[in-house]
Amino acid sequence: MKAKPKSKTVAKTTAKSAAKTAPKPAKKAAPKATTKTAPKTAQKTASKPKAPKLPFAVNDYVVYPTHGVGKITGVEKQEISGMDLELFVVEFDKDKMVLRVPLAKAEGSGMRKLSTPQKMTNALSTLKGRARIKRTMWSRRAQEYEAKINSGDPVSIAEVIRDLHRSANQPEQSYSERQIYEAALERLARELAAVERIDEDAATERLEGMLRAA
Repeated sequence: MKAKPKSKTVAKTTAKSAAKTAPKPAKKAAPKATTKTAPKTAQKTASKPKAPKLPFAVNDYVVYPTHGVGKITGVEKQEISGMDLELFVVEFDKDKMVLRVPLAKAEGSGMRKLSTPQKMTNALSTLKGRARIKRTMWSRRAQEYEAKINSGDPVSIAEVIRDLHRSANQPEQSYSERQIYEAALERLARELAAVERIDEDAATERLEGMLRAA
């Protein structure tokens, strides 16, 4: 008898064994649900920039170099040359005048707060000193005096008063000297009254009394 070929059996056996031993495909793990944490409100909210602190406030008394003591009565918004500007409203009751100064240019314009008591003390001490009159033409000196008055500095204004004051035994002032003297005296008296919270007439009498006693 002829022997049967074993190749088929081997093939079947191999196929079975291969089927048995073949690794089963791994089951895909179900994706885990991810939970998103909502960002905190504090992180989302951007901090608002702080408004710049103003150098002056409403109802403050201030000194404007060319006009003297005034009072801030409010802040206004106006459109000027297509730009929106905020303005300090400064009233000068004595001169019946209102000045509007842009907030951004207030300090640059020379507008300042009232002098400290120490600064006023220095100004009053200046009145007691000896006059220092330059030997130059009056027109030149007049310009220098007016520049000192318009500087708004109380010590400089006191220097004008000291130099132009005339005692009873001295020659009288000329008309132009008298005008500048009175302008300086009035300017210093107003600030002294505002600083010490006294009447302007009382402040003027105090200054004149110091000049007579010097």
